[in-house]
Amino acid sequence: MNNQSQEIIRIGKLLWDKGLVFGFNGNISVRLDANTLLITATGTCLGYLTEKDILTMNVSGEVIGTGKASSERLMHTAIYKALPNVKCVVHTHTTYTTGFFLNNDHFTPKTFEAQFYLGQVKAIVQTAPSVTDPAPVVEALKANNIVVLKNHGVVAVGDDLFNAFVLIQELEEQVKMDLVNVHYLQKSAGSGSGIASWAPPPSVDPPVRQHPSPPADFSGKKYKLFSKEQIEAIVKLVNNDSQMQELGSKTAMNMDLAVCLQETGDVHSFKFENGRITKTGKDVNAEFLITANEAIWRSVFNREIDPFVATTQKKMNLRGDFARISKWYAPCSRIFQLWTNVPVE
Repeated sequence: MNNQSQEIIRIGKLLWDKGLVFGFNGNISVRLDANTLLITATGTCLGYLTEKDILTMNVSGEVIGTGKASSERLMHTAIYKALPNVKCVVHTHTTYTTGFFLNNDHFTPKTFEAQFYLGQVKAIVQTAPSVTDPAPVVEALKANNIVVLKNHGVVAVGDDLFNAFVLIQELEEQVKMDLVNVHYLQKSAGSGSGIASWAPPPSVDPPVRQHPSPPADFSGKKYKLFSKEQIEAIVKLVNNDSQMQELGSKTAMNMDLAVCLQETGDVHSFKFENGRITKTGKDVNAEFLITANEAIWRSVFNREIDPFVATTQKKMNLRGDFARISKWYAPCSRIFQLWTNVPVE
């Protein structure tokens, strides 16, 4: 048995043991190369997989050898064909998450760590027991490595199976936490509960999710990605923003941050002193360097992707100490928020 098959069996058992799958629901696949993948067979129990339950299939959906692949093979192959960086796909019917999304279209976690890893999770409408139109699922996965299939389940992708498992587990636990919060809110609003004085913690939705109107002279204008004009507009916004100056001063935000366009290697660096940009340049040795391809950067500037989530999900690469930059979470979130007021062409 090869290592990939062993890992599929291990993750299937882990999902089962953690109560994230039950019965015969769920399916798992792993990319072998550009044209082939391993996928669980139809009618298998993920908690009790054996070697014969793992099939080899090409991206056209044809099994190599014997056996019948999962009924969701169309979705798996569509993801691999459209998203070359995806190495694995995990699909489950997690109970609390699926239940929450019966009456909701999105979910924003309340804890900081979950915000980093999950971001805002959206639901895709489903009209059949299996995914017959994978295009909306693929499109959603470009922005976030986890998406919910309404009235159906959850799909997570990543660079390895364990990371995909963690996303599913994190979402399920965050939904449970949210339900507990709602339960206590309802009890505290009633009489004779004994906890009438209880109050929920303040909202911790990240500032990056708020989008104030851009200044009048930027309104309606779009900039060439990483052009001199775009960089100048970003600097102007950051340095003229009172909230940014307050956050930068309060957190002593003194650092060098650079951004890089993967295809060309073009780098733009910013020197921050108490949250104010005092120098720009091309410093490839900046303490923090964020690298991404053009499509991801465009999605960031057009408010489609949260940069923190993109970094933790490895859609963007951060060079530097994540723990150190996390202490400047609030001003960095404000920076990313301001960036989106300088949209690209």
